[in-house]
Amino acid sequence: MYLERHVRPRRETPPATGRAAWKGRLRAVAGALVLAVGLITPVATATAMPAGAGAAAPATVPAPPAGFSLTWSDDFTGASGSGVNTGTWKYDTGPGSGFGTGEIETMTNSTANVYQDGAGHLVLKALHSGSDPRAGWTSGRIETQAATFGAPAGGVVMMQASIQQPNVTTANGAGYWPAFWMLGSTLRSGTPWPTSGEVDILEDINGRSSVFGTLHCGTNPGGPCNESTGIGSGERGCSGCQTGYHTYAVQIDRSVSPEQIRWYLDGNNYFTLSANRVDATTWANAVDHPFFIIFDLAMGGGFPDAFGGGPNSATVSGGQLNVDYVAVYNKAPGGGGGTGTNLSQGRPTTASSTEAPGTVAANATDGNTSSRWSSAFSDPQWLQVDLGAVHQLSHVVLNWEAAYGKAFQLQTSNDGSNWTTVYSTSGGTGGVQDVNVSGSGRYVRMYGTQRGTPYGYSLWEFQVFGF
Repeated sequence: MYLERHVRPRRETPPATGRAAWKGRLRAVAGALVLAVGLITPVATATAMPAGAGAAAPATVPAPPAGFSLTWSDDFTGASGSGVNTGTWKYDTGPGSGFGTGEIETMTNSTANVYQDGAGHLVLKALHSGSDPRAGWTSGRIETQAATFGAPAGGVVMMQASIQQPNVTTANGAGYWPAFWMLGSTLRSGTPWPTSGEVDILEDINGRSSVFGTLHCGTNPGGPCNESTGIGSGERGCSGCQTGYHTYAVQIDRSVSPEQIRWYLDGNNYFTLSANRVDATTWANAVDHPFFIIFDLAMGGGFPDAFGGGPNSATVSGGQLNVDYVAVYNKAPGGGGGTGTNLSQGRPTTASSTEAPGTVAANATDGNTSSRWSSAFSDPQWLQVDLGAVHQLSHVVLNWEAAYGKAFQLQTSNDGSNWTTVYSTSGGTGGVQDVNVSGSGRYVRMYGTQRGTPYGYSLWEFQVFGF
């Protein structure tokens, strides 16, 4: 639940691009969220998932639950004291006051605040200097470069991480605000918060040994989702979450009607939110698209203030949010054996043309939704990826920039010369199109025959999934 400060290039006039800055909001305040300590609700036991939880962190990323496949993960196996892989993650830096939530820390990219420990963990550490408990704090916040984690229509996606919350208590942890959450991909291309959606998977404040799960959507303030509070679980007890690793997860299930978001702690479903809680447009705008993932450790702000405030003179420096792994699992529409893995990321990619030196073909398969491929302003145009071997394919995700394909084909080939069409449309919609395909091949290409705008074809990402 954070005010966002991101900058993303958007097409303005051909061939130039501009930059649009956008922000989010103040996160939850007291009101509906404030619960007395004695009213904290223990997590209910319900439908379970493999958890890998407990005092000790698991050695590896867990195998997918039944019916799911692993789409993406990070096990944080970097050298001791190293920063994060900036091909996968990007640092959010700057004063917490700029996030609009009342935070008082400064987020940095220093390995004093964000580092891998050499034992398979990501560490975000809050450090204090000086004698004023309300000043002098630094900490860390990172988000995935990719904004491609979601469920296609009829499918299910699960985001899960094994985390040890900062090992503090209500006596020495006032002001600590750890979070594992995600924001809708459309925020990066100009849709305002909270219309674009936010799902908070884990939040705790002030060392209370608890967890909050929340959806933010609609308009701010107020609206169908009661912003800036959102629609949430309220405070749930999380025994031992400061002293050991536990799993925190959400499933976005688009295979049921109405669609659902389900929150899990150690495999136990403690909160479920159905789409009919809000109107269909609000839900679709907030949920029915991919997301990017964020970890951060804030200090102070509106949420901790709603539960007594902090930091104060007793707040300890050096509290850590430790992450053992983070993983995204998908279940294919129809509930089969999963959607497969992303075969195209980082593979050799070529195109019929490029608009400019900064919009080369490889940008569409680099896993970074801040870069894009764009073509010349003519038809036809194509983008082609070499998967390295023949694979059975399950679906293709096209994350279009504003310049999209109105009519295009998806084609496969074993030799790069002879092509088979596995999908064709003359009614492309732009945005994020997740297309189920049946076929195999080493090479896969988007072959565009009619542009949807006067510009060329432009893709933030071209993802080919299969086995």
